[in-house]
Amino acid sequence: MRRRQPKRVAVVVFPGFQLLDATGPIAAFEIASRLVRDAYEVSLVAARPGAVRSSAGVALEAAGAAHRRAWDTVLVSGGRGTRGPIEPAVARFLLGAASRACRLVSVCSGAFLLAELGLLDGRRATTHWSRCEELARRFPRVRVEPDRIFTRDGDVWTSAGITAGIDLALALIGVDLGEEIAKRTAQQLVVYHRRPGGQSQFSSLLDVGRPDGPFAELLGWAREHLDADLSVEGLARRAAMSPRNFARRFAAEVGATPARAIERMRVEVARERVEDGDDSIERIARDVGFGDPERMRRSFLRQLGQPPQALRRARRASG
Repeated sequence: MRRRQPKRVAVVVFPGFQLLDATGPIAAFEIASRLVRDAYEVSLVAARPGAVRSSAGVALEAAGAAHRRAWDTVLVSGGRGTRGPIEPAVARFLLGAASRACRLVSVCSGAFLLAELGLLDGRRATTHWSRCEELARRFPRVRVEPDRIFTRDGDVWTSAGITAGIDLALALIGVDLGEEIAKRTAQQLVVYHRRPGGQSQFSSLLDVGRPDGPFAELLGWAREHLDADLSVEGLARRAAMSPRNFARRFAAEVGATPARAIERMRVEVARERVEDGDDSIERIARDVGFGDPERMRRSFLRQLGQPPQALRRARRASG
């Protein structure tokens, strides 16, 4: 029987890289290679050979970027090291990989390195939710998709922050070895095979207001009365403020408009009930203040990237 030729993966690191950006995907490839012998051969690559210190202070040993080898996939980690100029050796390495139609992958802010080299021009891409706006501003030719866990545009893949590198690696394994192997790999990692929802569920909007903020009591009441009148006018009356003054001060304090904060709250509560309970979608929509399932479905698509029924199916499929 002919021995399988391993797929060669280069993981690019640099001083100040995020440790899990690199080691998360490496762990996924390692487990896939236990399930399918010789599936992957993973190497760390840096501007120069030797130990490279991560932002956590842990150093990993890497080969130099000048090391010539045929790679199937080149994965760029993120971290503080993406904020400075690109090392010339790393730039040559990435441009060379792109010219050979190698699969290019980034985790978290690693997308900034690909964008700096023009490798994301005209392509869909994502990065950590906190830096999507910066990516779009600095690189207007990149079609930034801020709510995606990962994106694929041809042979270029990008992912959201840190643990999303594992989601992306599982998707690569699914393409390379089949979805059954990807699913078994996820089971070994004790993670979702396909994580439900987008990354907006993890953004700072989840923390609507400081616990000691001026609107903390109001927001706590709103969460317990999601089926009440939570319009700007209704909230302003309860806060004993004019609607205009309330809307202005609320946005300044919370970082979101009242309508957006209430929608986020309703989606958050509805999602818990959709995934963990047996109530009908219609009843949940009514109880949390959406009124009808279609309105709730549109909010789920905006906030989570999937309709309620898809999230319920995913949770039940995962056991």
